Amino acid sequence: MQTIAAWFHALYETTGINLTIIYDAFDRARFINGFLVTIELSVICIFFSIVIGIVGAWLQGSQLVWTRRIVQAYIQLFRNTPPLVQMYFFYFGLSNLLPRLHAAGGDQPLLSGFAWACISLSFFAGAFNVEIFRSGIEAIPHSTLEAAEALGYTRLSAYRHIILPLAVRVCLPALNNNLVNLVKTTTLAYAIAVPELLYVSAQIWSDNVNVPEMMVVLLLVYFALVGLLVLGMHRLEFRLRLPGYSRT
Repeated sequence: MQTIAAWFHALYETTGINLTIIYDAFDRARFINGFLVTIELSVICIFFSIVIGIVGAWLQGSQLVWTRRIVQAYIQLFRNTPPLVQMYFFYFGLSNLLPRLHAAGGDQPLLSGFAWACISLSFFAGAFNVEIFRSGIEAIPHSTLEAAEALGYTRLSAYRHIILPLAVRVCLPALNNNLVNLVKTTTLAYAIAVPELLYVSAQIWSDNVNVPEMMVVLLLVYFALVGLLVLGMHRLEFRLRLPGYSRT
């Protein structure tokens, strides 16, 4: 590693290409920590947005009118407003309504910026996932549900064991697109000082005035990160394909 760091330092001295994240230990540690925060934020938001989508799609089929209306209101609210505005609402608006923790350094908010970013982005992507899973459920022939009920399945057990597994296979391409957008949208956490990849990169280029280099690095890192997600989703789609629900 020292040899690589020395080479990049020499590159900077000879060409002016300043990649401090490689030859400077402090900047390298900041960048790695920011990358790990981005990974953690993405994984948490992906998980909870999928859970919200599955539960919301289930509730949309409820026999209770007000349950369906509440789910629809949630979808319209989070789908039709900018995610940055939503994040500001949670962090600056809702956070101030919650009790604060008393600590030695003064009052601290009950939830950190990272937690609010997770909540905001999960609800934002979850609104789209509800509709994605709903479209998958509606693509399943109604006769399938009738056959499950004839075999003694309750509505919930039929949803868990029959309808949802088939619906997932149908909606995986659309779900893939939404999760890709979610990973890219995690950069909005920069606005509430969450130390993710864009935030620490901005600190690095402010200290070293190497904006072009860091922009190229950011582009490549996000390209690789999203590419891995797409590859994983495509492999999952291939493994879950069924005759009649796929082109192959």
